Amino acid sequence: MSTAPFRTTSLVVTLLLAGLPTFSFGQSGRDKHAVYYSGGVTFATDGSLGNGACFRVTGKVDAKDFFENLKRTENARGMTFSRDEETVTQFPEKLILSFIIRDYPCGPRFQQEGPHVYLTREMMSTLQLSLYWKNGLDMRPVYESKKIASSVEVIAPYAKDLAAELPKRFEWSWELEVASAGVPLTDSLVLMFRTPDGRIAARVAARL
Repeated sequence: MSTAPFRTTSLVVTLLLAGLPTFSFGQSGRDKHAVYYSGGVTFATDGSLGNGACFRVTGKVDAKDFFENLKRTENARGMTFSRDEETVTQFPEKLILSFIIRDYPCGPRFQQEGPHVYLTREMMSTLQLSLYWKNGLDMRPVYESKKIASSVEVIAPYAKDLAAELPKRFEWSWELEVASAGVPLTDSLVLMFRTPDGRIAARVAARL
């Protein structure tokens, strides 16, 4: 199982992240009934810690040239993935998983009592990440992954004249290399964040 505590470093990594799936319909010269992927697959979710702090995770799974012109079509026989008339059934040998975590107000599904609790470096240093491949109800651990880069930056407040009086807010960034050879495109990459006591703080899947 790929489980390791998050540790922030001073290395700055540029992550091009979005909160919505990357696909398009009906572009010129393309099958209007197909879903096209460009620039990878994005994901987003909200999470919470047991102490009342809440956060948002946004990220992307990508691989050099792999998702360019990749399309998904569906019919009575199921889903088919192809690129330039060639059927594609599996992910490449490696994927690049990049994501950010930042402090975020608690949503309706997270009950928060008292004043807002902000994420701190200490809180994030104890958060555990597990990666899984999911197909239907089957979940199996990712057999190999490694950190490429990570960083933490202070988020500048909108009210700059009050910066000295406001709690510091941070944004954490990670980039990981995930082994994916032989994994079918019908599988989803699941990220599961746990607190030290084993509680699931957030869970999200990157799926085509």
